[in-house]
Amino acid sequence: MTYKKITTLLTLCLCSGSSFAFLPQNSLRAGGIAVLPIAEQVQQVSYQNNPVLLTHEAQQKYAIVGIPLSTPVGKIQVKTDQGPIDIEVKPYPYVEQHIQLKDQSFVEPSTEQLTRYKKEAEEQHNIYTSFTKSTWATFPVFIAPTQGKFSNSFGRKRFFNNEARAPHSGLDIPAPVGQKVVAPASGTVVGVGDYFFNGKTILIDHGQGLISMFCHLSQIDVTIGQHVVQGEKIALVGKTGRVTGPHLHWGMSLNDARVDPQLFLQK
Repeated sequence: MTYKKITTLLTLCLCSGSSFAFLPQNSLRAGGIAVLPIAEQVQQVSYQNNPVLLTHEAQQKYAIVGIPLSTPVGKIQVKTDQGPIDIEVKPYPYVEQHIQLKDQSFVEPSTEQLTRYKKEAEEQHNIYTSFTKSTWATFPVFIAPTQGKFSNSFGRKRFFNNEARAPHSGLDIPAPVGQKVVAPASGTVVGVGDYFFNGKTILIDHGQGLISMFCHLSQIDVTIGQHVVQGEKIALVGKTGRVTGPHLHWGMSLNDARVDPQLFLQK
């Protein structure tokens, strides 16, 4: 398939904010998702040297590409074995968030704490860059992992005690300590830990580089290697790690890009 034909096909569906039947919402922004219709003969797709998730829906093949939060506005390129695909990343009005922490170590960690954090970050990086086979025939429909009103905190430019830090890479759901947390889709538990910043944490692999993360838990009810089904209890909401109050931090990673979890929920 020629690059020209790929580009022509893309123009049918690349409208920022549009959605597809049982696929994530298409949102061409930093921290968003590009839902790209591709020809059946396309077998390999990658972005920034990471393999990209491929799926079928209604007799159409799609590449589902996570766009990292660090991506500048402008053109990016996805590689396929049939030629490149250009995507135009649009501006998005993420807001600033200023947080005051009583524990200064969460702003300026000690050498020992930094060593711990680097080890924990490497563990998570190895999970985010993994790529396993999926067990689903079509892309899974996701549900919210706990009850509560979304804070729309994803992508916020954060300042802790007036010091700039990385944008918020997950969605915060305020909820009381002890409230049930469930698997938003079926998958395998690939990470369990009590991390410096994230507190008690679970990571679930849903297949093809699609990883969900749940942080600040008060209780973990699963073990590494355990298969969980959608709606199954995995933990309880807490306030462990770097927090100002009880809530669930729900993160989603796609081809090692942290993307807005709300894009996986049906409107």
